[in-house]
Amino acid sequence: MFSFILCLGLLVAGYFVYGRIVEKLFGVEENRQTPAYAKQDGVDYVPLSGKRIFLIQLLNIAGLGPIYGAVMGALFGTASFIWIVFGCIFAGAVHDFFSGMMSIRHEGKSISEISGTYLGSKMRIVMRGFSVVLLILVGTVFMAGPAGLLSNMGMTGIFANKWFWLGLILAYYFVATILPIDKIIAKLYPIFGVVLLVMAVGVASMLFIKGYKIPEVSFTNAHPKGLGFFPFLFITIACGAISGFHATQSPIMARCLPDERMGRPVFFGAMIAEGIIALIWAAASVTFFGGMEGLAGIVGQGGAGLVVKEISVGLLGTVGGILAMLGVVACPISSGDTAFRSARLTIADSLGLDQAKIRNRLLIAIPLFAVGFSLNFVNFSIIWRYFAWSNQTLATIVLWTAAVYMVRNGKNHWICSLPAAFMSAVVTAYILQAPEGFRLSAGISIPVGISVAIALFTAFFLFARKAPASEKTVKAA
Repeated sequence: MFSFILCLGLLVAGYFVYGRIVEKLFGVEENRQTPAYAKQDGVDYVPLSGKRIFLIQLLNIAGLGPIYGAVMGALFGTASFIWIVFGCIFAGAVHDFFSGMMSIRHEGKSISEISGTYLGSKMRIVMRGFSVVLLILVGTVFMAGPAGLLSNMGMTGIFANKWFWLGLILAYYFVATILPIDKIIAKLYPIFGVVLLVMAVGVASMLFIKGYKIPEVSFTNAHPKGLGFFPFLFITIACGAISGFHATQSPIMARCLPDERMGRPVFFGAMIAEGIIALIWAAASVTFFGGMEGLAGIVGQGGAGLVVKEISVGLLGTVGGILAMLGVVACPISSGDTAFRSARLTIADSLGLDQAKIRNRLLIAIPLFAVGFSLNFVNFSIIWRYFAWSNQTLATIVLWTAAVYMVRNGKNHWICSLPAAFMSAVVTAYILQAPEGFRLSAGISIPVGISVAIALFTAFFLFARKAPASEKTVKAA
């Protein structure tokens, strides 16, 4: 129990202490005009209030990620608490803060364009393709998943037909993607963001009220399949610690932020809030079923979804069941439509298409949704297996981008370059060792991963030392 409370306190302290350090090193400016006003178009560039943006950002980056990921990460044991806390503070929150703030400093542009500015034109092309493919996959899965759940809720007639729900969700996605952000997203998503927080607080409260004993942190690996902490734990828990998907979402809110000083509460703060949600669900998972064996049994029966249902109903009763259903259905839908919205903006930025015009939005959205819908007719499970690795690889590239940004502006890069190097080791070791990768032994993949990280860091460090003074101030920044 002490470990859980300590971890919770560290996350909160991380926001107030490390968050201020990151904010100061970045150089937030009080009176600097943001893209929300400079490029205001009533569609994507729309000034919104800080509280509303925070809740939208939380829901956009979270969905079911910090819940399902934490549940599966809990199979490793309570060591998962450590990754959630330190990964969130020193990697994930930094990643989210810089992906949002760099976007603000570059006219609200997508992360692919920003990466190209600092890592070169070739990386811009890679990131464009990388981002769009990842976003379409996320949008498609979050289209098909809720449709399948809704059709299997004991309904009859057309309501039991998966394709009915799929069409309905697709129609909603399309409308939400092309409409101005303040018409649907800014109105509904803060409500679902509150639900996500209430659900987590309710679960944590009932663990204490009902006398559950949350086990202390132990570095004993309890994973039923014997997967090693490194690199598998760091890939399994993504949204609760660090996730590249967030870098595609932060620019959406960067276009709506009215004041740079809101960057820490919105970007850094939303990630810390997601870390707290992940910590609560990891703690509930290792506690509620009486041990790791019980958790592994439930996961084997119905995956993370069954775990969430059992914990919610068991701790919160009927209300918990309703919240669980809202989470399982509404949260992925809310992440799915912003995935397609981000894909539209990424493509628009790459083509230079003004999105204030409805014709240009439709020009991108129609083929985008045609691809997403067509994926429901094929088995893309093999492609999806690479999502976890792709997601963390994207996060790694964004951290290196942020490190170069800091060098170019003559600022301390360590807050970005160190987590970038660590994640480089993780993603390299994972793809070399994972079943969907090269299936090499840990004895080979881990040393190679560490070697790659050292090589990248050395190359970056040499670049940092040799960067001409003229390069250290970028006009857009």
